[in-house]
Amino acid sequence: MRLSTGDMTITPQLVLEAKAELGEGPRWNAEEQKLYWVDIDRHELHRFDPSTGVDEHRQFDEPIGCFAFRRGGGLILAMKYGFSTIDTWDSAPRSFGDPRILNHVDLRFNDGRTDSSGNFWVGSVNTTKSARDATLYKLAPNGVCESIEGGMYTCNGAAFSPDGTRFTHADTPTHALRIYDVAGGALTNRRILHQFPMGQGRPDGGTFDEDGQYWSALFDGGRVVKIAPDGQIVETVHLPVSRPTMVVFGGADRRTAYVTSARVGLDAAALAAQPLAGGLFSFRVDTPGMVEYCFG
Repeated sequence: MRLSTGDMTITPQLVLEAKAELGEGPRWNAEEQKLYWVDIDRHELHRFDPSTGVDEHRQFDEPIGCFAFRRGGGLILAMKYGFSTIDTWDSAPRSFGDPRILNHVDLRFNDGRTDSSGNFWVGSVNTTKSARDATLYKLAPNGVCESIEGGMYTCNGAAFSPDGTRFTHADTPTHALRIYDVAGGALTNRRILHQFPMGQGRPDGGTFDEDGQYWSALFDGGRVVKIAPDGQIVETVHLPVSRPTMVVFGGADRRTAYVTSARVGLDAAALAAQPLAGGLFSFRVDTPGMVEYCFG
């Protein structure tokens, strides 16, 4: 285990007191200059404008685990059991591909990322941890969904390196952040990028910056860490909440980090001690984050 070289002298700012149950999956829309994110447990899709502080939201019949922007506009949504698309913010969802890829009530789609070829890599989660049946899938633009790797509880942390040759992923309860080589659209040479100590936070959502360093939000760890390509934690940003869920970069220069968080599972005492739990936070960084690839 490699230790951090020190904490950043950064104080994250609360930009939205959302009180989300399970805030997740933030993605920056460069064209709109807005941040999209979801509250999975409330079945909500949100659109936040940092310039005005206005946060719009709409509710769906099913939870949205994650989403991706589509080439030509609209979004693809990873729902409870399958995928749907919306053409505009207000449009009704339409089923895309197999409507029931997942086939058990304990399963739903969770975290995902698009690659430079327009494929959507999406993992599932067993919400009750009743079995290691969570799986990483690859959804092609033609609607064909391929199973890539199974045997997990919670698929998280999906991200591609700037040159597209590496892919990060985590089975969150193992506290292990995995990294793979990417070649010909396949994953090979799985190894551990960083093993986090038990009881100090679990790797949830993450993203790369343009220098190829991976930023990870540590659920129940109250912090976001930056991990160098050799697996060393080189920077740490502490948050005023214990359950950050995902970090992504936005703003005109992609140097504003946005972090979602959750209230789910916190008892009354914990919520009293963390009044900002479920909020959306931001802080500035030196290196721009990756551009989000579109699906399609």
